[in-house]
Amino acid sequence: MGHKVHPQIHRTGILFPWSSRWVAKRGYSEYLKIDIEIREYLDKKFKEAQLDSVFVERGPKNMTITIFAAKPGVIIGRGGQGLDDLRKDIERKFLKLAVKVKLNIQEVRQPSLSAHVVAKTVVKDIENRVAFRRIMKQTIERVMNAGAQGIKITLAGRLNGVEIARRETLSQGKIPLITLRSNVEYAGDTAHTMYGAIGIKVWIYKGESFEMIDKLADKKEDIKRKPKK
Repeated sequence: MGHKVHPQIHRTGILFPWSSRWVAKRGYSEYLKIDIEIREYLDKKFKEAQLDSVFVERGPKNMTITIFAAKPGVIIGRGGQGLDDLRKDIERKFLKLAVKVKLNIQEVRQPSLSAHVVAKTVVKDIENRVAFRRIMKQTIERVMNAGAQGIKITLAGRLNGVEIARRETLSQGKIPLITLRSNVEYAGDTAHTMYGAIGIKVWIYKGESFEMIDKLADKKEDIKRKPKK
């Protein structure tokens, strides 16, 4: 029986930072629910912006939301008008004007190496009725040319509208899911077609990373060096 762990949550705190950074003595479930609703709202509203990730930081009376997107101009709008409207919408819909929101929009430097952006691109192509094998081959080629060391794509559902649903997987390079220092990004998404839903999973391996591990090691050394009182 398989026990599969999400590759990114498996490495959170080792390679990847927490996407929600706050501490709550009370109302933890309410804060968590708001974070999830904000992410779902942003993902639905800015489909064309190709969001990669959303980080939420909370203070006593303020909240900072950092959005990483392949096309940040879609969110910002002309003269920053879209940013002001978005801030007001979040404060009114989710926070009931009790907390002030600050928005930071960051551009994803290499969209082809972002699993979330790649998955959204595949969803768009499938919904536009492009042949799924062509999508998978072109996506793999584009990601490998961008500098990835490995990629795996899995599609499941009534592919090309056939009667019986099936699962197809294509991969290139290597995807080491066991080693914690392996920088593996994972994303799952769903394409909604006239034949039904098609599930999409994308794994991208960028090589070994030691940055976060080195920081943790330095912290441990500093703790050891501190004189005991």
